[in-house]
Amino acid sequence: MKHETSPKLLFWLLLAALALASYPPAQAALPKLKVSDNRRFLATEDGRPFFYLGDTAWELFHRLNREEADRYLEDRAKKAFNVVQAVALAELDGLNAPNAYGHRPLVNNNPLQPDIKEGPNNDYWDHVDYIINKANSLGIYVGLLPTWGDKWNKKWGVGGLQFTPDMAAAYGEWLGKRYRDKGIIWILGGDRPVENDEHRGIIRAMARGLRQGDGGAHLITFHPPGGAGSSQWFHQEDWLDFNMRQNGHAVDYTGRYDQTRADYNRTPIKPVIDGEPIYEDHPINFAADKQGHSTAADVRRPFYWDVFSGACGHTYGHHSVWQMWATHHQPINNPLMPWHEAIQQPGAAQMQHGKHLILSRPYFTRIPDDDVIVTDRVATSVPGAGRYRFVATRDSAGSYAMVYAPLGRAFKVRMNKITGPTVRAWWFNPRTGAAQRIGEFPSTGERTFVPPDPGEVLDWVLVLDDAAKNYPPPGQIQ
Repeated sequence: MKHETSPKLLFWLLLAALALASYPPAQAALPKLKVSDNRRFLATEDGRPFFYLGDTAWELFHRLNREEADRYLEDRAKKAFNVVQAVALAELDGLNAPNAYGHRPLVNNNPLQPDIKEGPNNDYWDHVDYIINKANSLGIYVGLLPTWGDKWNKKWGVGGLQFTPDMAAAYGEWLGKRYRDKGIIWILGGDRPVENDEHRGIIRAMARGLRQGDGGAHLITFHPPGGAGSSQWFHQEDWLDFNMRQNGHAVDYTGRYDQTRADYNRTPIKPVIDGEPIYEDHPINFAADKQGHSTAADVRRPFYWDVFSGACGHTYGHHSVWQMWATHHQPINNPLMPWHEAIQQPGAAQMQHGKHLILSRPYFTRIPDDDVIVTDRVATSVPGAGRYRFVATRDSAGSYAMVYAPLGRAFKVRMNKITGPTVRAWWFNPRTGAAQRIGEFPSTGERTFVPPDPGEVLDWVLVLDDAAKNYPPPGQIQ
């Protein structure tokens, strides 16, 4: 006997198929992350290097629809980013202004009542799920902030919610359980200072709740306000796996980016990363009328300043992208272009060259060492100051060294920092990722190198290798 499918049943089957198709395909979970054995870096659970290359996408969950989120994440994956930093309870009125589908995260702005509805694609958290799944499917971890800082510190807040320690612990436990099996790095805080014991208690309770919910599956750090670091308040805390700085929206080395080295030198040893350096196309020092807007060069310099000073990775940002600005949104601090144009700005693509450079040499033995550079008679020339500070890093065993030159100025290096008898020297171009061989020299005395564009404000990296190691050209990962 022949059975016919009713039109109504066909309709509902089609809807179900479309709902399933809207989710990224299932894949093996991303490897768990841990702190490396020497406590300086991050690694996968099987011990492989994990160079954290992040992008600030604070409003990702709140402002983008799924098609837009796909476009953003696919672009970042192509550019070798492996972390995107985004906020669950977003800064820009994330409690009351609905997401792209008209959904809000909480019932009556109560963190003990996430607004959950039956079925897929029906609520705010379904959208967060989709984006996290999509990111993970592309090999990207989500640096997930449970809330922006104005929800626990009212200094810059707009009202609607004030966490207590009990609320923070319960919300953290719920969030930890929901994303226990996802590729997540927890980032507490959110650009606000910790001013008193009440604030400390809220952050500690949130960390405790996350640990309870995810069973310790994910690393935890803290995103501080500009010019500060998590170490200022929480360095001794067991839950803080690695330090995060916000060296912020300045362009000079001293007073901001030199603080990465200060955190590197703290005890007990913990990895450190700059989670918010100056964004591309951002008003410099929030004073565009006096200093204009930053460029790709301004965002490249902090990468090398931070990483060569011991950071375990780096975070890029663009002023339009963090706020996912489009013309129908209220702009914050005069973004220059919509987010979907800004993702193609040159600084974003140039970050991957630095990542590949670091991964092309032994990873876990790298240390900061500005003593590779010979101080000039005029020290403000070399190693320099302001925007033009030189920095250096090397292998602790002496198999390689690297010097970042932010401009085409001649400088001297100590060749005996390389332990082998012969040094193979290269220029690495941070703008293109290309390497050119200079030659081979004895590992004795001091030697002057002149970048390929002398006198120009174009940055270069000098790479010195023990020739016997026969390393590949800088930036080529074997």
